[in-house]
Amino acid sequence: MRRIALFVATNLAVLLLLSIICHLFGVDRMASVQGIGGSTGLLIFAAVFGMGGAFISLAMSKWMAKMSTGAKVIAQPANETERWLLDTVRHHAQNAGIGMPEVAIYDAPEMNAFATGMTKNSALVAVSSGLLQQMDREQVAAVLGHEVGHVANGDMVTMTLIQGVLNTLVILAARIVGRMVDSWMSGGRDDNRGGGGIGYFVVVMVLQVVFGLFASMIVMAFSRWREFHADAAGAKLAGRGAMISALQRLQADHGENTLPKTLAAFGISGPLAQGFQRLFMSHPPLDERIAALQSGR
Repeated sequence: MRRIALFVATNLAVLLLLSIICHLFGVDRMASVQGIGGSTGLLIFAAVFGMGGAFISLAMSKWMAKMSTGAKVIAQPANETERWLLDTVRHHAQNAGIGMPEVAIYDAPEMNAFATGMTKNSALVAVSSGLLQQMDREQVAAVLGHEVGHVANGDMVTMTLIQGVLNTLVILAARIVGRMVDSWMSGGRDDNRGGGGIGYFVVVMVLQVVFGLFASMIVMAFSRWREFHADAAGAKLAGRGAMISALQRLQADHGENTLPKTLAAFGISGPLAQGFQRLFMSHPPLDERIAALQSGR
């Protein structure tokens, strides 16, 4: 419960910060006025909340990951397993050409791992206690290679850019259509008034949800695509057989994913889905990932 409250409070703080910035610079007032000036203000408003929110979340990603999962960073290895983890990640990072990530362990029963961070040279790679207990070292090394591959491929930044651009378009499109509906409902009167009528607010709220769903499909499609590339990176760093073996081990015991929603897309595996819900999956099915590695794709 404390972790959930912390997550909610952090998101509210981000929104509050962006709202204060928009208010101090008058962007919110510009965005509420129609005409050329209002259009400029609306674009700035959408960009601040769309791109700004995405990049603030990225900047806070390591801190949020540690807080939400209770991950403990290995500063000085306390045992042979922690020493092996550090050595393996260091070896992968050197071969991938990136700086040494922070390495952490978090307490969770399922086999999982994730990577996050704002840049390739200041990342965090974390593994669950369940993964260490249920996989052999060859398989764990492959999983670590997969996560280092995400970092080396710049997946966190790319995901943030895509999410930020789509957020901006969603905010912009919803408000443009809202203005059109509001103007139609008012008979075109008071084109320069501040704010909007009830039609504007209702349309904006509904369209942000609808457009947001389509934006999520695009983001998740990219997320699935990058998993294949991270698997290929894991195969290159730790061996194709080891990467296939790790995915098969996950497939044999695909339990509940306890990662927070904000981190679920960065885990080694994601939740299963059927039918229309497959469009919102962050990870491809494990059998497709195994088949891709076996075929050399």
